[in-house]
Amino acid sequence: MADIRLPLAVTSGEPAGIGPDVTLQCWAERSLMALPPFYVRTDPELLRSRAARLGLDAPIIEVAPEDACEAFSSALPVVADGHSMADLPGTPDPATAAAVIASIDACVADVREGRAAAVVTNPIAKKTLYDAGFRHPGHTEYLGELAGQFGAGPHTPVMLLAGPELMVVPVTVHIPLSAVPATLTADLILETARIVDRDFRKRFGLARPRIAVAGLNPHAGEGGSMGREDIDIIAPALEQLRNEGMDVSGPWPADTLFHPEARKTYDCVLGMYHDQVLIPVKTIAFDDTVNVTLGLPFVRTSPDHGTAFDIAGTGKARPQSLAAALRMAAVLAEPENLE
Repeated sequence: MADIRLPLAVTSGEPAGIGPDVTLQCWAERSLMALPPFYVRTDPELLRSRAARLGLDAPIIEVAPEDACEAFSSALPVVADGHSMADLPGTPDPATAAAVIASIDACVADVREGRAAAVVTNPIAKKTLYDAGFRHPGHTEYLGELAGQFGAGPHTPVMLLAGPELMVVPVTVHIPLSAVPATLTADLILETARIVDRDFRKRFGLARPRIAVAGLNPHAGEGGSMGREDIDIIAPALEQLRNEGMDVSGPWPADTLFHPEARKTYDCVLGMYHDQVLIPVKTIAFDDTVNVTLGLPFVRTSPDHGTAFDIAGTGKARPQSLAAALRMAAVLAEPENLE
């Protein structure tokens, strides 16, 4: 277990999803999974009800963040924010959106004010939030806005999916595939790669991160016969990054970039769009992959799965990804814990 001086702040996430399930399971298996102390900002009655539904022995104690570490060994610490959320697994309700967003806001504030070491977010249901007026593409973008509260910005959030055998970053994220070519620019590639290089040095302790960059088109454009983006946009950006002293290679054909021998040659893959890199990392290690937001003035991790409404409240959810997110958050918040 990583040694941290402050607890981790865990958000409520979507109450109708598996967030409550895996949070309770993580606490119940805290010793077996070697988890650091954490608390949850949510409705304590929601967790009590879900624990009873799942048949889990997980007592809930309402605390202030500064008391969470002491309480963690005997009960799951919960910081109640005054929001009530019914225990209705599988039935999302836009009426809960305010509570879900308030939990994110409060956890970020806890880190900013020195009450928590890092933020770990449970999965949200974007459509439920959209129906209630939420106007951000997702968690990552919203956290980028909240980062402005820390000053010294602007802060550009970058989504890293980190597994035990593969770490990947998509340059474009939550946009339609049809919009990727028009969105992809050399400046966007440069900004993303610089953030990855900086945070891998700062957070992961790598002196000179090796970044492999995937091409956009099949066969990385096949010399321009399958599209010119790889020649006209990606290659010049990579040349500039190499001139800046970064260890960057590519653009490589994505279909030969993820096999075991290729993975030995880099520390992270920069892909051009969401599914290009998220499919391989989740295929290789779905339960152990962690979503990490780079580019922020605080540490944020999350499990790599969604709300899984179909199994919420059934006991079928697996807590391994949230457990991995908790462990990684503790390590990234205290870099001296890197082995």
